[in-house]
Amino acid sequence: MKKNNILIAPSILSADFSRLGEEVCLIEKAGADLIHVDVMDGHFVPNITIGPCVISKLKNRTKLPLDVHLMIKDPLFFLNDFIKAGSSIITVHSEVCTLSVLKKIKKILTKNKVKMGISINPGTPLKKISGALKLADMVLIMSVHPGFAGQSFMDCVIPKISKLRQVYKGDIEVDGGITNKTAPLVLKQGANILVAGSFIFSAKNKKKAIESLKNA
Repeated sequence: MKKNNILIAPSILSADFSRLGEEVCLIEKAGADLIHVDVMDGHFVPNITIGPCVISKLKNRTKLPLDVHLMIKDPLFFLNDFIKAGSSIITVHSEVCTLSVLKKIKKILTKNKVKMGISINPGTPLKKISGALKLADMVLIMSVHPGFAGQSFMDCVIPKISKLRQVYKGDIEVDGGITNKTAPLVLKQGANILVAGSFIFSAKNKKKAIESLKNA
């Protein structure tokens, strides 16, 4: 049981990629609960980041679960690569997956003992995933438009978090513009996992930054 039942997942999208292994070790020592890995393909979002080979190397540098967020056009095609790389949780986007595809992904992940997350963008209504909630170990609500780090939190997602918590008992993760100022807004609505990139990695004292989120 974590402090206040709140989990912090620093996003390595804001880390110094020239010393990524060291950065991950630092945030583990600072009290992070998961490592959030943003995978982008340049198609679903206008950016390209990292792939399975980097995840497999990170797996050897940390004991924390790897929370892998696939912002890619065809997650089913690449799914086995990310499983083999050592992902603990794999989140796919509802915008690119039909219910039948989500069911296929769930079956594969369950067979390999990997948890499944389903994500929705700020403009995607909750009804898009209503039929898939029973498949999800976690729902990730984007509070910025996916693709780039350092964006400002979008207040319009706050009611969405509240509505989701009314019908969903699993983990609710929020990603985008999370700071010690915005964290209370989403925690109050029922979120319990916070993804924070710039706020943590730009902090001189990463431990204090993480603690400020857990105590938000």
